[in-house]
Order: sequence, then structure tokens, then C-alpha cells
Amino acid sequence: MRVWLACFLVLFALAELFDWLQEFNLPLPIYILGGAFLAVASNYDKIIGSYFADSSIEASIEQPQLDSLTSSTNPISFPIASSVEEAKTSQTDD
Repeated sequence: MRVWLACFLVLFALAELFDWLQEFNLPLPIYILGGAFLAVASNYDKIIGSYFADSSIEASIEQPQLDSLTSSTNPISFPIASSVEEAKTSQTDD
């Protein structure tokens, strides 16, 4: 009997709450701000997380390139730098 009484009270409270919410009105700017907040909150990881994810990806891509900046190992990526270094070495050999 207690379960039936508890279910009746919960359903009665939900029905009264639903009736009260149907009569509750907010101004239009509140709805617009609420929608904007929900849009930002639901896409937070895409908006904010992309900044941190992109920087870590760029750093991991740039690091091997920075480690191999010699004219003998990477002449195609930096043709100007390698030709300048070759010119310097040919001048010192003469």
C-alpha cells in the first residue's frame, strides 16, 4: 500500500508541476540567450578543445622537421637554405 501511495503522490506532484510550467512564460530574449548557452555548452569540446588539439598536433609535426634541419638530410624542404649553405662551403673550399 505504501508503494501505491508514494507513486500516487509522485504522479500528482508531476502533474501539478506540468500544469504550472505550461502557464509559466519567459520573455523572448531569455529564450534566445538560453538557446545560445545550450549551443555553446553542447559544442564546448569542439570549440575549445580544437584549439588545444590543433596546437599539440602542430607541435608534434614541427618537432621532427626542426630536428632535421641540415642541408644533407633535408634539401628538398628548404632549397634556399641548402643552396646558401652549399655556396658557403664551396667558397671556403676554394
